[in-house]
Amino acid sequence: MASHIILPPEDADENHHQEEEEREELGHDDGERAPPEHPPKAALPFSATCVRISRDSYPNLRALRNASSVSLADAAYVKISEGDFGYVLDDVPHLTDYVPDIPTYPNPLQDHPAYSTVKQYFVNEDDTVPQKVVVQKNSRRGVHFRRAGPRQRIYFGPDEVKACIVTCGGLCPGLNTVIRELVCGLSHMYNVNSIFGIQNGYKGFYSSNYLPLTPKSVNDIHKRGGTVLGTSRGGHDTKKIVDNIQDRGINQVYIIGGDGTQKGAYEIFKEIRKRGLKVSVAGVPKTIDNDIAIIDKSFGFDTAVEEAQRAIDSAHVEACSAENGIGLVKLMGRYSGFIAMYATLASRDVDCCLIPESPFYMDGEGGLLQYIERRLKENKHMVIVVAEGAGQDLIAKSIAKSDQQDASGNKLLLDIGLWLTHKIKEYFKSKKMEMTIKYIDPTYMIRAIPSNASDNVYCTLLAHSAIHGAMAGYSFTVGMVNGRHTFIPFYRVTSTRNKVKVTDRMWARLLSSTNQPSFLSQKDIDEASEADRHANRPPLPMGASHRVASSFEQSASTSSNGES
Repeated sequence: MASHIILPPEDADENHHQEEEEREELGHDDGERAPPEHPPKAALPFSATCVRISRDSYPNLRALRNASSVSLADAAYVKISEGDFGYVLDDVPHLTDYVPDIPTYPNPLQDHPAYSTVKQYFVNEDDTVPQKVVVQKNSRRGVHFRRAGPRQRIYFGPDEVKACIVTCGGLCPGLNTVIRELVCGLSHMYNVNSIFGIQNGYKGFYSSNYLPLTPKSVNDIHKRGGTVLGTSRGGHDTKKIVDNIQDRGINQVYIIGGDGTQKGAYEIFKEIRKRGLKVSVAGVPKTIDNDIAIIDKSFGFDTAVEEAQRAIDSAHVEACSAENGIGLVKLMGRYSGFIAMYATLASRDVDCCLIPESPFYMDGEGGLLQYIERRLKENKHMVIVVAEGAGQDLIAKSIAKSDQQDASGNKLLLDIGLWLTHKIKEYFKSKKMEMTIKYIDPTYMIRAIPSNASDNVYCTLLAHSAIHGAMAGYSFTVGMVNGRHTFIPFYRVTSTRNKVKVTDRMWARLLSSTNQPSFLSQKDIDEASEADRHANRPPLPMGASHRVASSFEQSASTSSNGES
């Protein structure tokens, strides 16, 4: 659905302000207003007409479309619509925005025997999902996203669909499940026969043969870890990729990967739109760290936390079996410590959890080393969980290093586990105190396993939502927001990153469970609070509509991953 805007007459806002002033003079408040002189016209459905906005906010609407990179070049790709009571729809682009007179087709699901018992086949076009669900009596309605699900009319005939699937970035439990369900969903629900796999990431678009995929060929792949298509970092050349999409007649592109991959998907969509191609781009966000913005969680996260328990259990056994034993487990979490936090809470055997969001210090009163010594004297053993991105500033102070990056542009991290092991050994040697430490790094084992039952179901729903959206002509990233699957604009999942809130009750629960010190000074707490205030908020440009900015502010005040 394209955005439609109706501007009020030039004097409409002035008349509105005049009426408000007259009400105030007459003593009418919001709960007791004088009846209007003329009865209001019946409101039309949101999808049927338009959203009425004030004339003074109209120039800012285009500026707001620039939220992803504060660049006028992106203004045409972002769709923001306003409604009553502070309602803002952060919509996703549609084929009809730039390709006129596209024919539509009835959705074949209406004749599908499996759906014959479903009371409502299709999602109402007006259905949206709020980013924030905890509200107060006078709260604005806030930012909403378009609800995912099958539409009554589709923009691709089953015979004309030529779809491709690509996986990019690192491995994650559930990749094969998403691939399988994309293939089976396209085939079984929409009768699509032309489905291809792109091998070895983005570069496979222009350097490898396309791999034909059928329900039979992917039947058992969900039982294996990794990705049958192969993956890689980097290799993104927008022009070459879109050239091959155009040359091969691909009209649906399914891209599975993290925030860097979704940025690439956004660039592919922009080039496709620039060329006026009838192609839908659907992103399925993937990150084992669970740091994708907006969405409730990433697929594979539940599996990662469950598998991390095995490593923590082993560390606990090793620690209990030695005099002054320490089990040290390093888990994934480059910028966000969700795996470490949830694995610690689930385990109850962990004495200290260190994550990137919570700085810590080693020496002196209240430092980590002093805490370790005290715990060993009390319990004779200790288990420490550390996220891979924690303490990098401490390592940088003690070890000269160069700022290197991988092919995806991620900063290469030094091994915090090995560094901590060395520092702990040095400390207890200086204290002439016997101690045994066992360091366990299960990170690559965790990400290479098949997904568990919970993630398998989640992957299925994500894949089906992606298919429904692509068939309906949208381009988007799919994700679950407040328990409902939604179509999210690309820029929203790439402009920020979810992080653990150390000022949140979930982190307080962890500190209570482990009895570890917070290591935070008042300055750290103030900085964390300020960071939380800006979390999950797109970078609005100067001069944006006050109503839209207020709605974004309110929706950003509670993270999707936050614990109420």
